[in-house]
Amino acid sequence: MDAIDAARAVVEERHPAARAAFLGGSVVTGRRTAMSDLDIVVLLHGSPAPYRASLRSGEWPVEMFVHTEATWHTYIQREVRKRRSPLLSMCADGILLFDKDGVGTHLAAEARKLTAAGPPAASAEEIDDRRYAITDLLDDLAGSTDQGERLFIATELVRRSAELALTAGGSWNGGGKWLARRLKPTAPGLERRLHDGLRDVLAGQIEPLAAVVDEVLEQVGGRLWVGYQRGGTP
Repeated sequence: MDAIDAARAVVEERHPAARAAFLGGSVVTGRRTAMSDLDIVVLLHGSPAPYRASLRSGEWPVEMFVHTEATWHTYIQREVRKRRSPLLSMCADGILLFDKDGVGTHLAAEARKLTAAGPPAASAEEIDDRRYAITDLLDDLAGSTDQGERLFIATELVRRSAELALTAGGSWNGGGKWLARRLKPTAPGLERRLHDGLRDVLAGQIEPLAAVVDEVLEQVGGRLWVGYQRGGTP
């Protein structure tokens, strides 16, 4: 059974009264792999939404994200504030499997509008927090002589630097493979340079990765350590 038919069958079996459903994720793109699952967003009138569940249907692994129209909006608002919204992406770029009352078409249009508008800008405080954290990691990398420590410091530097580049570029963020996919159009070539820098760290050279990370930092004011201060919670 192909992905679309399989997704429809899952929704029909588990939520036959659903208002609408979307199939999103890698399976509907050219990036589909042998491990791709069915990412299905389901819209219900009420209970048992909202919930998410991982299951298997025949040959397919399935991730279901079940919402009412109200909870869909609540989750989208929460995710947009974080500038990372997989739910938004699944509805903006996914396939509308069926739409019984128009809610699917309406939410798809809203998702595309929000996606095109881009994420909200990061505050100056958030940028400084990220600069400080990356600066601290760079100092740790420079001071470490333990190869195991360097591995984890460098890996964290790669992730945080990629996220900062996306923030500086006004792009939506992502995790795992989606971090790489977001990064390619926002900062062409940076993914490869971070990869090469990490490889160099594992070979005993920290300078190439530090140089790449510093270039990312320079987009938002450079390293930050001396003078950084945050108030505590009483």
